[in-house]
Amino acid sequence: MTDERDTGISIEKITFPYLPPLHDPSIVEEGRFAHRHNTHTFHLLEEGTVYIDVDFQHYQMEPSSVIYIHPNQVHRTTALGQVTVVSLAITNENLNAEYLNRLEHLAPLKPLVLAPEPLTLIAQAVALCLNVFKRKADPLRHSILKDSCNALIALILATYLEQTQTTPKLSRCEMITKAFRELLERNYTTGKRPAAYAQQLHLSTAYLNECVKNTTGQSVSHHIQQRIILEAKRLLYHSDQSVKEIAATLGFDDYPYFSRLFTKVTGLSALAFRAKSRD
Repeated sequence: MTDERDTGISIEKITFPYLPPLHDPSIVEEGRFAHRHNTHTFHLLEEGTVYIDVDFQHYQMEPSSVIYIHPNQVHRTTALGQVTVVSLAITNENLNAEYLNRLEHLAPLKPLVLAPEPLTLIAQAVALCLNVFKRKADPLRHSILKDSCNALIALILATYLEQTQTTPKLSRCEMITKAFRELLERNYTTGKRPAAYAQQLHLSTAYLNECVKNTTGQSVSHHIQQRIILEAKRLLYHSDQSVKEIAATLGFDDYPYFSRLFTKVTGLSALAFRAKSRD
């Protein structure tokens, strides 16, 4: 999916005899291993069985199903037998602001099997997007492509929302926990202590911890550590940074402390995790 990366939108319908296509010289080396993109990616599986690892969670996809992958997520896809998939990649700038906000609140997401009615609508939207994508000479092509791809994303998003919808009104503790998670996603490299998040939310540390624990079953410190370690795992898995460089990237001046924290949370040293995950 490289043809239209300069416009920030790419959509293709691809058929492979197997994934990854190891003997295809056009496939860059990183595509064969765990990687992540700077785009929001949607995969609609039309044919075949696909095995996809997203942030160290293993999923099996069957037709007709869809998955959304957030830009931060590390993933790798494999399959035996013929696979037909429609893949859409889109940057923040081209994504409707409301859809972007909802997707970020929903991520991470599992593959979703599509019921007949939403599948029909999504298939029609896919056909429109693919047809517009081919119209290279159309002076309004990018605008039409952007609008049609956002319509497709809205249909996918609506289907996810139907499956994940909870009670319409959140309790105060649920609202506080939601706000904390949003802050954590933006600040985990700089905010390592519960008190920092409590201060930003104008709450006492004890009350923030009570709300988060009542809502999720885990403390604020647990969530902070898990988010940091998730990013560390991602970097160990798909980057060539040293453990010391990863510690610095994640805001740790004390490299030995980071190493001890990683081992405490995962049960493995950082180097042992890297070797195991790449095996």
